Amino acid sequence: MNQLFDVEVQLRLVGAALVGLGLFHAVLPRVIGWPADLAGTTLLTRQVSYAHVFFIGLTCVLLGLLPCTLPGELLAGTPLGTALLVGQTVFWGTRWLFQFAVFSPRLWHGDPLRTLGHLALSILWTWVTAVFAVALWRVL
Repeated sequence: MNQLFDVEVQLRLVGAALVGLGLFHAVLPRVIGWPADLAGTTLLTRQVSYAHVFFIGLTCVLLGLLPCTLPGELLAGTPLGTALLVGQTVFWGTRWLFQFAVFSPRLWHGDPLRTLGHLALSILWTWVTAVFAVALWRVL
């Protein structure tokens, strides 16, 4: 059980979760109803929306592969590893802030499924940010 709380193990788990999240972006537009929502928009808006969701998914996969496959290098205390941990901590910490400061509670309040999604994402961003922050604290 103690091994589960090891920073290297947590980095691997966070990495795997981020890869999974990135892959989920392949079906996310359909899950949240984008085809119907975007049907009345311009072709440019539709294509930009789908391009952005693709690149967000790709970014999640790439940012997840790093801790999933190279946690020891991130924890080695090298300038590059430390810089990558700073970047991940800032990136995911900012995503955590957006969960509460940007997305309106009107999007999920009163809808049990969306409330569950909000809660799950709040926990996910807290965990991801905390793991990178703890890893960073460890190498500083």
